[in-house]
Amino acid sequence: MLVLLAAAVALLIVTGIVADFWTDLLWFRSVGFTRVFRTQLLTKAGLFVAFALPVAAILAANITIAYRVRPPFRPRRDTTTEELWRMFEARRRLVTTGVAAGVGLLVGWVAAGEWRVFLQWHHGVRFGVTDPQFGLDVAFYAFGYPWWRFLLGAAFTTVLLAMLVALATHHLAGGLRFEGRPRLTSAAQAHMSLLIGLFVLLKAVAYWLDRYGLAIGSDGVFPGWTGLKYTQANAVLPVKAIMASIAVICAGLFFVNVVRRSWLLPGIGIGLLLFSAVLIGGIYPVLVQQFYVRPAEADREARFIARNIAATRQAYGVQDARIQNYDAVTDVEPGQLRADADTTASVRLLDPSVVSSTYQQLQQVRGFYAFADLLDVDRYLIDGRHQDTVVAVRELNLSGLGQGQRTWVNQHLRYTHGFGFVAARGNTRNPDGKPTFVESDIPPQGKLGKYEPRIYFGEQSPEYSVVGAPPGAAPQEIDYPDDTSPTGQRNNTYRGTGGVPVGSLGRRLLFSLRFGEEKILLSSAINAESRILYIRHPRERVAKVAPWLTLDSNAYPAVVGGRIVWIIDGYTTTNGFPYSTRVTLDEATADSLTSPERQVITPREEINYIRNSVKATVDAYDGTVTLYAWDDTDPVLRTWTRAFPGTVKPRSAIPPELLAHLRYPEDLFKVQREILARYHVTDPQAFYGGQDFWRIPDDPTEGSGHRGRQPAFYLTLRMPDQPRPTFSLSTTFVPANRPNLAAFMAVDAEPGEDYGTIRVLQLPRTTAIPGPGQVQNNFNSDSRVAQIINLLRRGESDVVYGNLLTLPVGGGLLYVEPIYVKARSGTSYPLLQKVLVGFGDRIAFEN
Repeated sequence: MLVLLAAAVALLIVTGIVADFWTDLLWFRSVGFTRVFRTQLLTKAGLFVAFALPVAAILAANITIAYRVRPPFRPRRDTTTEELWRMFEARRRLVTTGVAAGVGLLVGWVAAGEWRVFLQWHHGVRFGVTDPQFGLDVAFYAFGYPWWRFLLGAAFTTVLLAMLVALATHHLAGGLRFEGRPRLTSAAQAHMSLLIGLFVLLKAVAYWLDRYGLAIGSDGVFPGWTGLKYTQANAVLPVKAIMASIAVICAGLFFVNVVRRSWLLPGIGIGLLLFSAVLIGGIYPVLVQQFYVRPAEADREARFIARNIAATRQAYGVQDARIQNYDAVTDVEPGQLRADADTTASVRLLDPSVVSSTYQQLQQVRGFYAFADLLDVDRYLIDGRHQDTVVAVRELNLSGLGQGQRTWVNQHLRYTHGFGFVAARGNTRNPDGKPTFVESDIPPQGKLGKYEPRIYFGEQSPEYSVVGAPPGAAPQEIDYPDDTSPTGQRNNTYRGTGGVPVGSLGRRLLFSLRFGEEKILLSSAINAESRILYIRHPRERVAKVAPWLTLDSNAYPAVVGGRIVWIIDGYTTTNGFPYSTRVTLDEATADSLTSPERQVITPREEINYIRNSVKATVDAYDGTVTLYAWDDTDPVLRTWTRAFPGTVKPRSAIPPELLAHLRYPEDLFKVQREILARYHVTDPQAFYGGQDFWRIPDDPTEGSGHRGRQPAFYLTLRMPDQPRPTFSLSTTFVPANRPNLAAFMAVDAEPGEDYGTIRVLQLPRTTAIPGPGQVQNNFNSDSRVAQIINLLRRGESDVVYGNLLTLPVGGGLLYVEPIYVKARSGTSYPLLQKVLVGFGDRIAFEN
């Protein structure tokens, strides 16, 4: 009975694996990225075989050798040992094969998981940049070093396991005895000397490889520091070479012991190695650091800090940031701000983090539609002018269905897609405080022209939907509400090419197993023309076809070429850039608006190099995934395109209409501002002191609940050295230990000649310009503002503070904060009623 039960469980597991494998293959075929699936599969299989077979063979050989060199006369041992020996001898081949195969399979499985490391090593291209200590190209550290480390670790594991199985076999066979004083037979001693010699030789290789690891090590001036310091370069580095030499000598003594068979010389070698590890490897560097470096640490470390500064700025792409002194004024002539603001900035008052519920109430149309909690900022050509707009798509929301409507047929066959694109001007409102929509309603109406409004692939799409029907069949999918229709709605039949055909019995069985749903197999509503849509989230689709990319936390929609497409920024990263400081992506990109749905997708937690190398799109109607090379000079991108040729289109293939909606990515900007908070300081002595470091201010608005740092903001502005306003991404800095403003930073976010140019306005240390927290306090404590706010809060209303924007205007810095009023009833939504403005110590609060 137990055997049958085990067989049934095994069959279920194997069937599930086969179903997942085959449906994954069908999905890759449907999106045209079969090469990615094949390359991953063959690489994993190749690594599995390349490691599993040698490890299994080595273990089997060592067990066999230990058995064959057993003593001819074996004295009787304790009962347990004798019983184990009889069992082993009776089933020796089975035990040998089982142990070797089991360990080999485990090692092969681990090796298969290192497919990314192997492909980067195998296809790696040069960076054209060398590290200052060893003169090696960065590619060695980014692509080669991780692979050699993995090989070394695999070799250590193999030799260690071989030692364990050899010792166990020698013990059972009588070659190793623990009764009284432990003793080895001559043959067992030769066998173990060889294995220990190999282990120590590998340790010598590890010592030598450790030297290069110091260039990407993280033991330094502050958390995240990468690279050698004075002690590592002048004490640890030569010590590693000495220890490698001693380990080679020690290994040689063990190899000699294979013939000489005396533990005296190997014992002396091990003693020398341990003594050297403690005295030379441990104590000597500590003495150098304590008594030579620390008394004059700033001077001793200056050369190495300079290396870290240069490498970090280059690795994060901020080496060309234009930092200029900005002696901001706090007072201007009457009317000057208004005149200047009219020509330099189109101030976006609509806050995408506040107005989602407004869009929901005004544009939801039915309860089974929904908008994202955080909307997006884009720009469109409206009435002949490019304008900042707050955009969203009306996605399907199955949780909005009534309890009685949540049947399998409704959730997977009828309610299959969202409908429509909504956009509002960023800098205006209508008289009652509602957004001024330029695209809205169902069917769509507005200024964006005709486009396919159906959203089958989105951020809130169901796990899977089955769509499609034979020609002439009555449409079954709920399309959109229509009061002119007898049924109150219009239905639709999907005619796109997205998804996988699922009409055959075999495929229905496969997908029933994948999703654990027998109705896929049994439902009569599924026909020969049916297609199943799955893996529908735009970021998940890109992550699956480009598993080597780190994806931005936000996919944003745009109307391009008559279709709604999702645009996703893809980053190429590494944590192997010598001397470049590491950051943790989750921490560097977190702010007061970060949510579990908007977190960076990354194959590694820490990085010290990043480029926005890929712009990806996902068609909301048919799910087509397209990858475009945005930075084709990036060595990491070139490495991956060699591994997956033909999967990334050149930059020249980007359609002009799509190019108009590409923007500088927010997560990259947040990483760069994290870096520039310290690395705007380029003098090693000043950097060591840290007195000029900045920090990103906390979000001061009540709406954020003080949950984190102030977000970066998209808006159109003009920096002092720019001839015209441009769509930009901006942030502010305050000194590390003070609340006043230290700097304002903006990057050109619009594709063009200056795209990606970072400009920083650095204020004098003695500046009186208030920081965001101080400005918010000034707003809150102003008697006139407080009086009006209190009036607005009376009765059944709440006040919601919008994003606190900062703009370089009139030779100073202007703060702008929209104020929303929201009724306290359950169906209320925020309406833009007033605007707070601050310049120096002056505050204005008007409609």
